[in-house]
Amino acid sequence: MAPNFLVTHSGGFHADEVLSSVILTQIFPEARLVRSRAPEWITPGADRIVYDVGGAYDAAAGIFDHHQRGAPQRNDGQPFSSFGLIWKHFGRDYLAALSVPGAFVETVHAAFDASFVLPIDLVDNGALSPDSAGLLAGLTLPSLLETLKPVFDDPDPEATDRAFHAAVAIARSFVEAKITGIHAKLRAETLVLKAIASAGDGRVLELPMGMPFRPAIMKAGADHLLFVVHPREADWCLTGIRRAEEGFELRADLPEAWAGLSGRDLEVATAVEGASFCHNGRFIAAAKTREAILALARLAVEDVEKRADRVSN
Repeated sequence: MAPNFLVTHSGGFHADEVLSSVILTQIFPEARLVRSRAPEWITPGADRIVYDVGGAYDAAAGIFDHHQRGAPQRNDGQPFSSFGLIWKHFGRDYLAALSVPGAFVETVHAAFDASFVLPIDLVDNGALSPDSAGLLAGLTLPSLLETLKPVFDDPDPEATDRAFHAAVAIARSFVEAKITGIHAKLRAETLVLKAIASAGDGRVLELPMGMPFRPAIMKAGADHLLFVVHPREADWCLTGIRRAEEGFELRADLPEAWAGLSGRDLEVATAVEGASFCHNGRFIAAAKTREAILALARLAVEDVEKRADRVSN
């Protein structure tokens, strides 16, 4: 039975109950969100879900607090906040409400938990400080949500509640964007793996559109691939593949003779009609047609192989 009330504490707010509210209000849009510390509200009941308040964690009773002694922990001993508890029990329903296909739900649920929920849990419990982000500390999501609180001398008694609801609306955009991104990467992985199978032993991977490709290449162990080509809005793109997730070192650079050339200059240097641009950093090039970009890709592979032969000899 759907709850009539979603109950969290009144007063100042933190990221965990704000984000919990994002999840619960999506699943139960007809429920009234109540902010209170009154015993009659924070006591479990059949008509409500209580979170980040109440001094107990009992999913069957619909109460999800983490401030009490014996507070719940993850299997690895890391602490939950109310957000982690709500995500654990309601995250899959939330993903279904966002129309994430059933085949992807478990993977998206786990990925979002690890990359988004866990950091919020750790910050809320004092196990991780936003200060670890250095100069970006004030730009972390927990810090930014707290900046929405009214100033200390705001005389309006409704100011904090209004700020809380504003924070929920803002946080919703970040949650949905993150989940959309995770889901998109999974869709991309399916397409990239299919393209890798089609490429066989070839050194160039052709994709039907621009998309994240490196994770799937690494997952497939396709170490033989050097370059990726795909169409863009008005032309085609040839790009290198980074060796590591961090940094910019590529498996192979584009030919040195192409660096910084564009238009007719690049056509002359490559003898490829329709070649239009090569970045001075030699990590991306463009051409007007598929035929032209594939010709550039073949030349780039030949250049890599010639350089390798010179080194070995």
